[in-house]
Amino acid sequence: MTNERAGVVNKDVVVVGAGFGGLYAIHKLRSQGLSVQAFETGDDVGGTWYWNRYPGARCDVESMEYSYSFSPELEREWVWSERYAPQPEILRYLQHVAERFDLRRDIAFETRVTAVHYEDATGLWRVRTDRGDEVLARFCVMATGCLSAGSAPNIPGLADFTGTLYQTHQWPKEQVDVTGLRVGVVGTGSSGIQVIPMLAQQAAQLTVFQRTPNFSVPALNRPLGADERQSFIDRYPELRNTWRHGLTGLGCGDPPPVSALEVDAAERTANFQKFWNKGGPCVGFTYNDLIVNKAANDTLSEFIRERIRDTVKDPAVAEKLLPRFPVATKRMCVDTNYYATYNKPNVELIDIKQTPIERITATGVQVGGREVPLDVLVLATGFDAVTGAVLRMDIRGRNGLRLADKWQEGPKMYLGLMTHGFPNLFTITGAGSPSIVSSMIISIEQHVEYIADLLAYMARRGLTHVEAEQQAEEQWAQHVTDVADGTLYPGTASLYVGANIPGKPRVMLPYLGGVGPYRQKCDEIAAADYVGFALSA
Repeated sequence: MTNERAGVVNKDVVVVGAGFGGLYAIHKLRSQGLSVQAFETGDDVGGTWYWNRYPGARCDVESMEYSYSFSPELEREWVWSERYAPQPEILRYLQHVAERFDLRRDIAFETRVTAVHYEDATGLWRVRTDRGDEVLARFCVMATGCLSAGSAPNIPGLADFTGTLYQTHQWPKEQVDVTGLRVGVVGTGSSGIQVIPMLAQQAAQLTVFQRTPNFSVPALNRPLGADERQSFIDRYPELRNTWRHGLTGLGCGDPPPVSALEVDAAERTANFQKFWNKGGPCVGFTYNDLIVNKAANDTLSEFIRERIRDTVKDPAVAEKLLPRFPVATKRMCVDTNYYATYNKPNVELIDIKQTPIERITATGVQVGGREVPLDVLVLATGFDAVTGAVLRMDIRGRNGLRLADKWQEGPKMYLGLMTHGFPNLFTITGAGSPSIVSSMIISIEQHVEYIADLLAYMARRGLTHVEAEQQAEEQWAQHVTDVADGTLYPGTASLYVGANIPGKPRVMLPYLGGVGPYRQKCDEIAAADYVGFALSA
């Protein structure tokens, strides 16, 4: 938008974000003849994979699955090097996609959207940015990502620290070398579990400040051979179709119709061990009742706890690392040598639930009446998931209704795509869709294609506005809650229910009914002329 910043620009669609969702939205909507303007805060494409550059960052979905399916040519030409792709490789992939499909020309980089206001008189959205842009658009697509709004802890004295402070979700581009330094890490979620083993290889002393231990399974990452890659490529049409209609969209497949309690302990343990030895999260799909039956879940939870005890040599340290919530009710972490890292002589674990951090000082962390001296402090404290990035913009719908006010008691959306009172405003993988409990690319592609099909349907009929009906939205929100209440998820304080953000309403954010059933419901709604959406000219 360099040449257009002086005046108001008119476009058919504004897309916010240039990660996996934003890039595909630009490509798909542009291919339908729509004019698109996208905005991206970073100086290049990548979204989550642009910002999360910390050492050890990699995807927890296998690389041959974690890729676009809309272009067979793209599938064939890109060569993934490892079973689980590291962050730099995923970023290069997205840069390649942007180049291959000429997407950058419609993206304004280093530009943050600050306000998105619906104008009742014109029926258009006025979008403003921190660079002074103003765009009038018929439609807005929020491709802001489920895990893009980082969460910083409210620890007294944080601003007093005179050492070097890093946050995993905004890691610098420059290489960080902590060789010979005293390093502290706050947080043991997925980011912490990935970065801790890497920092421990360099630091003179690494102190981990853990509040809640998490379940993690070994990735057993390895290089991908040419034959293995080609086998995936040859079977992609069949595999993609299976993933799209499964429960999670993952290559693990759906659990067999067998309860963990129907088999004897020896057989069950052997089955768990078989999947554990393969690496990755598929151990969580061994039986069909692990997320709905506490007794069944306990069998897998205890199996993993035993693996932690087997790995960590100091029984007292192992005890601190044992998670006590039902496994899989937080997204399963996938690691490389995480638990073994605590056997290193230069690594200390402090359980801050038992010994809380009192404050950050100029030179370290005050905890348990002593100061842990630090040169570097790393915050791996997670994300304001699903709704965080959207609510950090000033979004106002019909009659000036603020989205933050409407969602004061938690988000209500129809299918995770739209919210009543905000016509022509779409969210990719929003609250009430499978989103963060699914394979994200599967869910992103489905949403982008659904939005594109809906806009094409409207164009054929001369319609200009679409809005979620309030009754349909409320019924879907209730359905999301009802499905969740039939599982073990709501009982765990997780980002799935917003429990990691102080003051955030406790509601189930993702839809737990499964990727395939959700897709089927969406298709049924489209076939019924988009019932539940109010369409008008």
